[in-house]
Amino acid sequence: MIKRIGHAFSMVLTAFSFIVCTSIHAEELGYPEKEELTFGFIKLTDMAPIAIAYEKGFFEDEGLYVTIEAQANWKVLLDGVIDGRLDGAHMLAGQPIAATIGYGTKANIITPFSMDLNGNGITVSNEIWEQMKVNIPKQADGRPVHPIKADALKPIVEKFQDEGKPFNMGMVFPVSTHNYELRYWLAAGGIHPGFYAPHKGDTSGQIDAQALLSVTPPPQMPATLEAGTIYGYCVGEPWNQQAVFKGIGVPVVTDYEIWKDNPEKVFGITQEFSEKYPNTTIRLTRALIRAAEWLDANENGNRPEAVKILSDSRYVGADYEVIANSMTGTFEYEKGDKRAVPDFNVFFRYNATYPYYSDAIWYLTQMRRWGQISDDKPDSWYKDVAFKVYRPDIYQKAAQSLIDEKIMDASAFPDFTNEDGFRSPQTHFIDGIVYDGTKPNDYLKKFEIGLKAGEKI
Repeated sequence: MIKRIGHAFSMVLTAFSFIVCTSIHAEELGYPEKEELTFGFIKLTDMAPIAIAYEKGFFEDEGLYVTIEAQANWKVLLDGVIDGRLDGAHMLAGQPIAATIGYGTKANIITPFSMDLNGNGITVSNEIWEQMKVNIPKQADGRPVHPIKADALKPIVEKFQDEGKPFNMGMVFPVSTHNYELRYWLAAGGIHPGFYAPHKGDTSGQIDAQALLSVTPPPQMPATLEAGTIYGYCVGEPWNQQAVFKGIGVPVVTDYEIWKDNPEKVFGITQEFSEKYPNTTIRLTRALIRAAEWLDANENGNRPEAVKILSDSRYVGADYEVIANSMTGTFEYEKGDKRAVPDFNVFFRYNATYPYYSDAIWYLTQMRRWGQISDDKPDSWYKDVAFKVYRPDIYQKAAQSLIDEKIMDASAFPDFTNEDGFRSPQTHFIDGIVYDGTKPNDYLKKFEIGLKAGEKI
């Protein structure tokens, strides 16, 4: 648990500073209805905006006194937000969406803030990597050509099948980006990752699977791989780089290579919280926006300081060098094969913090593709769900107030007068398929592996 503690005088002084700094704009913004807040997070580098908003005093600038608590796993974190133990949290983007449609726990969770782009990788054990390498073309310097596709893994998975052995892989949660990215990568290489059938009570996601995916909490991924329980996993940092440093596995592909500049985590709160405490909601969003901007400022010049903060045991708790490997613009694949990946972690540029409806719809298409949504839905249904969960209206109020106060420049944000919440069709997927968020059913028709219109497990 991380909490600001100070004596009475410092609290009074801070409160006075808040009044002086915000009095000009208090009428427009409104004072926070709830000042003492508790936020949850999982020990991953992409929780950074929360840590930075706390450490740099951005929450306190908004009159918010925040306690930050690491959570044991994603379910505990979600339950904490739903039952009010937590006021908000660093969440998997799929969690507010799944809760809203009633997959798993039913609750009205919204997000006014997208926390980052990219940041994940897929790692395999040394044994599997040695078998994969013979299937991968080499550069002139002898290093593997990237991106590495799952085509190189397919013969190995088929060999396991022929021998009657399960090919087990780990991901962090059934509605995580990691689950969908791992499935996307496998399917693009002709490996079936399995279907869900919640209408039959089957939430294993392993029906018809060639690779068997199951849940492993992020910090436990390297140890589970080392134990031989799984042969590979998809997780956020620093747990891919940790496998390299420990010498137990090799990251073969990043999510940047699977889907360039893909949305990752979100900040989730209940709809009830946003309605009961609207000013507080705007102010916490302002603080997070400022933190994200700080993380990407000066061409990532603040990242070394951010890495030092995150390496503290109160936050991520991994070694500085492990976190720095990806946070400072590089990524190490096979030991010694370190390559420049300046956008491995993006927190603000490319409108990373804006909650696009089309991002929410992509997650819904993958839920339908793999059977978590059992039946066909019209395009209008996908859009209606996205409009309930992703709240660019809240984000815009927060951003516009920062612009009006000259804390940030309008050029740092989307053009709000013309923004409709849908990204232009996205083309940078590993399989070359184009995603248009305005046409989810047309998108689903393009995949060879996955449920088709009218199909149900």
